[in-house]
Amino acid sequence: MKIEDIKKVCVVGAGNMGHQISLHCALNGYKVACTDVIPAVLEKAEKFVENYLSARVKKGKLTEEAAKKVRDNISFTGDLKTAAGDADLVIEAVLERIDLKRKIFADLDKIAPAHAILATNSSYIVSSEIASATNRPAKVVNLHFFNPALVMKLVEVVQGPHVSDETAQILMEFCRKIAKEPIHVKKEVYGFVLNRIIAAIFREAEWMLEMGVASFEDIDKACVFGAGHPMGPFQLLDLTGIDLAFDVDMGKFRESGNFANLPIPTIVKLYAEGKYGQKTGEGFYSYKK
Repeated sequence: MKIEDIKKVCVVGAGNMGHQISLHCALNGYKVACTDVIPAVLEKAEKFVENYLSARVKKGKLTEEAAKKVRDNISFTGDLKTAAGDADLVIEAVLERIDLKRKIFADLDKIAPAHAILATNSSYIVSSEIASATNRPAKVVNLHFFNPALVMKLVEVVQGPHVSDETAQILMEFCRKIAKEPIHVKKEVYGFVLNRIIAAIFREAEWMLEMGVASFEDIDKACVFGAGHPMGPFQLLDLTGIDLAFDVDMGKFRESGNFANLPIPTIVKLYAEGKYGQKTGEGFYSYKK
């Protein structure tokens, strides 16, 4: 298989990451089918695409003709067979639950063409934990985009021990074709590259918050105005989702049994209250206005 063989992309999961990955691929010339089991999520994703393209035309960033071409490139469907049946590359972007991902990959293995690469956008779950659910482990790989996927340039291509060199190199080329900056992660490590670095910052920020050293607002200010970060750790948690942070920390705890891996009390409280950040209108900060 060569990079030229990738003509159609299927994205499984139409949530925040999924619909942005879909739109970004469509903006860069690929035919994309975005699928989800929840009709309301699909409807919201389709509306996002239409509003985004309309706004780009109004700002003079896209011509009406170019916007129409992008819109024609992307379709939305609740049927996995329709979305993945003729896909050359499938990118899964669902919840960080290993059982759910293995079920989806087992289904994709039966539905997608034999040559298709099956990638997961998972931030933490390594593809070697998913590959055995398929009959094509050499083509099952982590392709990790960052939120917001339309803006963030970095993509991590993680080559586990089961992933072929061909698969890794094709995905490196694919990322460049969609105007991303890929890095080749040569070994599976928890959190990959950037999230391991960010995790160290988050641990310190969360510890200082729980110990009353400083407020989350001031910790964010320190990172933005002192370290030059585009946003502070608590702003980033609100952006990526308190629910995701809770699930990731609980996953670490279940695997390690180490109580230090449990989510901090403030995150548990926000999670229990359904305050997941920007997606719900409130997290550490309020977005209701």
